[in-house]
Amino acid sequence: MQGIVTDLLAGVGDFSLASTSGTEAEAKFWLSEHPGAWDLAVIDLVLDQGSGMGVVSQARSCAREHGGKIVVFSDYASDGIRDHCLRLGADAVFLKSESREFMEYCSSIGGLEATATP
Repeated sequence: MQGIVTDLLAGVGDFSLASTSGTEAEAKFWLSEHPGAWDLAVIDLVLDQGSGMGVVSQARSCAREHGGKIVVFSDYASDGIRDHCLRLGADAVFLKSESREFMEYCSSIGGLEATATP
């Protein structure tokens, strides 16, 4: 999935990939160590270990300082999950089947440093 997200972002703007993580712990650690090194966090809810929900919260905490955008891009974004992610601090939530809408949202942001989980 990381490759697909990277390709999607390359197709919509001048994005460069800052980091990828496969687990909640890795993602949270990277975010805490690099709070200003990203402008867009793309987070899947299903990770190898842990949950993307915790990553959304950590990303929001870091984004308060530098204004990064947080996008959940997952197969499991039902209406209830979508609402919960938004309450946790996500700026937008997309099902993976909504890749066109995801790309349009990212295109509206412009070329940024991105971090992706997974």
